[in-house]
Amino acid sequence: MNKHLIAPSILTANFLRLEEEIEMLNGSEADLLHLDIMDGVYVPNLTFGFPIIRQIKSLAKKPLDVHLMIVDPDRYLEEYRDAGADWLTVHYETCEHLHRTIQKIKELGMKAAVSLNPHTEVSLLEPVLGDLNMVLIMTVNPGFGGQKFIESSYDKIRKLRAMIDKAGHKTLIQVDGGVNENNMGSLIDAGVDVFVVGNTIFSAPDPVQMISKLKSPK
Repeated sequence: MNKHLIAPSILTANFLRLEEEIEMLNGSEADLLHLDIMDGVYVPNLTFGFPIIRQIKSLAKKPLDVHLMIVDPDRYLEEYRDAGADWLTVHYETCEHLHRTIQKIKELGMKAAVSLNPHTEVSLLEPVLGDLNMVLIMTVNPGFGGQKFIESSYDKIRKLRAMIDKAGHKTLIQVDGGVNENNMGSLIDAGVDVFVVGNTIFSAPDPVQMISKLKSPK
């Protein structure tokens, strides 16, 4: 049985055919639907807001994994829950009182995750690791899809895996950026549990077949 999870990134879907894309993912082996929320301030890109999340939620048969790349995420935690987020990821770099933010996410009934940018050390998460359902390691700089995987990410993932295992936590490790068939095996070996995949899935001739391949990499 495959332990790792696949979270297709909706950002690379065809938004003119969004209903069809969601239905396709519903019928696939995908485990989560990954939604990148960008505000044009924290990262140099704008994506979509609550109305689109609600529309996706109304169709999706998989949990929504919502990744906030926004300043001051605390303002909107309840609204993201109400829009349909099942998992909510905030960036370490944007949270002044990270422990409080994590507790609030969980109080609202969502699974809590924290994301680290490529330059941020995993050791900074040690005080809150036991409170987290997941840590998202950004393996590209956040803001745009289709970027090249940052090779030094492997060391960060191994370090984080060792921290989680040593403490006996059940925290999942997620990666986002430059994931494809060629590096998935190495990433699983390094300790990754959840893969955000965009272009590799949505640019494939048969996305459902691609997801199936990613669930069982060589």
